[in-house]
Amino acid sequence: MTPLPRIPWVPVLLLAALGAGTVRTRRRLRAVHVLPVVPPPAAAVPRPAGWRLLTARGVEPDAATFLAACAHAEREGLRVLDLLPADLPAERALGLLRLVDPARYREDRLGEGRGAGFAVLVAEEVAARAGVDAAGPYSDPAELLALTRRLKEYAPDATGLAIAPALSCGPAGRLGVVRGAARAAELRAQGLPPGALAAAQLGGLALLAAAVVRDGRWGAAAAGLYCLQPYLALGGPGSPLRPADPARACATRPLRSLGAALRTASAAARRRADADPARGAAYRADLADGTDRFLEPRRPDCPWCGSHRLSVRVRVPDLLQGKPGLFTLEHCVGCGHVFQNPRLSPEGLEFYYRDFYDGRGGEGAGTVFGRLGAAYRSRAEMLRPHTVPASWLDVGTGHGHFCNAARAVWPGTRFDGLDMGEGVREAEHRGWVETGFQGQFPEFASKLAGQYEVVSMYHYLEHTRDPFAELDAAAAVLAPGGFLTIELPDPQSRMAGLLGPAWLPWFQPQHQHLIPAANLREALSERGLTVLAEEHGPAHQGNDFFGAVALTATRLAPDPDRPWGPPPTPGARARASAVRVASLPFFVAAAALDALRTTAAHHSDGGNAYRLLARKDTR
Repeated sequence: MTPLPRIPWVPVLLLAALGAGTVRTRRRLRAVHVLPVVPPPAAAVPRPAGWRLLTARGVEPDAATFLAACAHAEREGLRVLDLLPADLPAERALGLLRLVDPARYREDRLGEGRGAGFAVLVAEEVAARAGVDAAGPYSDPAELLALTRRLKEYAPDATGLAIAPALSCGPAGRLGVVRGAARAAELRAQGLPPGALAAAQLGGLALLAAAVVRDGRWGAAAAGLYCLQPYLALGGPGSPLRPADPARACATRPLRSLGAALRTASAAARRRADADPARGAAYRADLADGTDRFLEPRRPDCPWCGSHRLSVRVRVPDLLQGKPGLFTLEHCVGCGHVFQNPRLSPEGLEFYYRDFYDGRGGEGAGTVFGRLGAAYRSRAEMLRPHTVPASWLDVGTGHGHFCNAARAVWPGTRFDGLDMGEGVREAEHRGWVETGFQGQFPEFASKLAGQYEVVSMYHYLEHTRDPFAELDAAAAVLAPGGFLTIELPDPQSRMAGLLGPAWLPWFQPQHQHLIPAANLREALSERGLTVLAEEHGPAHQGNDFFGAVALTATRLAPDPDRPWGPPPTPGARARASAVRVASLPFFVAAAALDALRTTAAHHSDGGNAYRLLARKDTR
């Protein structure tokens, strides 16, 4: 029998990925609006009122481009318009179109603001609300990239992209060569981790080189497609972009990419993640007396049913931030309730929440929440069979991401938000919530009594010290016949036992109560709320394996620059870098497993979370 030929899987997969990426980029480029090329006005034309054009230094749009951009924005109802110069370097254009699908960019209310970093047209009222200085010019593209990201938060469904054929990105921009520090700054301005992206790029180039050496013609074909990708994706007759020196850009692409990745990695390694000495001093003062005061005395009984039959479910350190301390979750044999015991004291809550959702960790948390659009829409759509809500209070709203996304499902609903953090004020300022209430929910129960048709608690109740008081407040705030919707981690998930301490929804030390669905149903019934619907598969969050890899990597090598840790050493930095690089293939495998797990969650135990919808009795 003739043996089957060996299939060179690595170069074949590389060819498939490069080919798909090229086709996708070409399709996305066609979806970008191109401003008309018009001759300069013969005489001075009055400047359109209410608009400002923010530019990087060296970028000088002509009057015709400004007028065409204003006309397009007015016609399409846009409030922010990023202008792409016609001579945008190929790698910049490829990078932008990898991040943005222009056909869906405007409708994605949670999508991060993206642009070329050279010229942005913005309505004056949006710039004023966002606190953006419209004077300019700005010194480099990184500043404009950060501004574009911020501006879209204030115009979430009125931000777009357009190619300006008469606009040039200036002599420096046309060169297409960005120093490592500048490239790292640009990536950070877009909310992207420069070190991780550089490592991924180096890994991809190494894989391509190995394919060339090992697989001959197939590897050479993959390398050839990689070199030609800028021309195939962006060039050719009719392309609205004209990158400078495209032939050299294609011929030298592997070397240029290697150099850019090495420079970016070096710049990322040199940068200190925390340059605020006051923050480090504050943490050292907090830790001078140890961590005992951050925990209350251990209780001997279950806070849900009062049973004394308790067992330790998991005992873990802070794997989220790497702050000192050891935390225990106990399981009630009587009712199945899982709770933190001993629980955090008020001082502990302040200490362990600090710099997670706001401050040092605020940007990362915002990026994560901004990528949950499908989950937010699924939550909002759970109400469709039951009501068209006029008023909705989202408790634990954070920065208002759910309310912002839910407006696409319920455009006529008034969304208010409540949270302890400062983010709720920012949500109100952005217009993501109509009114933001800052403080503890039970404190607002009497003030807001009977005012809302819907109250939501999405991954909020597990953070609270007294879930019963929170449910009492929800019952009080709801109008008769109103709806309460709750989503929680499921402590009965199979993955909790499989992954043990590395199961992300344990989320220590922040999660204080993990409530089985049967317990929550009973508590709602006791408060005059009837459960109408219960969802498990649709509430699953596909992060079990990815989260386990992330928590394990943090445990092996915490961030050496964390201000609450010891002073960083070269050894600690080297160990952290080595763990991050070594964990990359595990993250890829984890993402694939999570995708399979999400599919299976609809046909097995329902995944790692559940969602309930209950209606308040009308009597």
